[in-house]
Amino acid sequence: MNTPSSPDTFRLALCAFNLGQGGRSREDFLAGISQRLARAHAQGAELLVLPEYLSEAFLAWKPKGLKPTSELAFMAGEAEALMPDLKALVAEHAVTLVAGSMPAADGRGGFVNRAVALIADGRSISHDKLALTPFELDRESWYVTPGDQVIRFEVAGLSMMMLICLDVEMPALSCLIAREAPDLLIVPSMTSSLAGYNRVFGCAKARAVELMCSVAVCGVVGASPGTTQNDSNVSGAALYVPCEPSLGYRGVVAEIAPVGGTRGEEPFLVADVPVAAIRALRAGGAEVWPGHWSADHITLSRE
Repeated sequence: MNTPSSPDTFRLALCAFNLGQGGRSREDFLAGISQRLARAHAQGAELLVLPEYLSEAFLAWKPKGLKPTSELAFMAGEAEALMPDLKALVAEHAVTLVAGSMPAADGRGGFVNRAVALIADGRSISHDKLALTPFELDRESWYVTPGDQVIRFEVAGLSMMMLICLDVEMPALSCLIAREAPDLLIVPSMTSSLAGYNRVFGCAKARAVELMCSVAVCGVVGASPGTTQNDSNVSGAALYVPCEPSLGYRGVVAEIAPVGGTRGEEPFLVADVPVAAIRALRAGGAEVWPGHWSADHITLSRE
């Protein structure tokens, strides 16, 4: 049943996409995205978030003999080819889509790891991953270059920002983002084990406390039939909020525990962002939140 967001809330859907179910062709992949958008719309969600390196699903139909060092270029080409169809699906279902992340040309002969938000009104917003993992800095695998900005944008009156996976583990970024007071921070991720999952999701929850905002995070599960690099992915989905009494104390609106996806599991979470409640807390209703606190006035010394 389609139950729209209320004036005080914003409903979103988080899909921990199972890479083993991405299809064997562009057409199969698009059909799957359409189904997930339809599911989100049917449950009243205005936004569907997909995970980091969603593009690894493309490797299921990669050319025979493609070298691992050539996979980024292949995925970037597929992403570019698929983008018009993804935009058309967003228009068809009237649901904004954060299409996970996919490689994109950086304009200097290399690639970035880029998350793209396809807004239902026709706009497109992108975020290039800022903090790169050792895997992404290895020239013998998926070598990418870092981005250099975080973009604030609005959807249905909400201010939003995107970070990708390791980005959310960087407190310095949290201090920077705090200046813009976003309502919602969106975090697509990819983690190969429970250790990575707990780092990303734990830091995402911390960001909700620090920023006095909601943080939505989800990661891929399963493995692409054509993978050469990531034969295991473990994740779940969660919507975190500040740990305030009026929000239930725990800082969790809803969450689905991590799974490996090896049995076909694909966590799909629909939850309401408590927009008005958090704005009221930010305006002075929080228990102890000091606002957008900076350490610029603090001196670090040794004895």
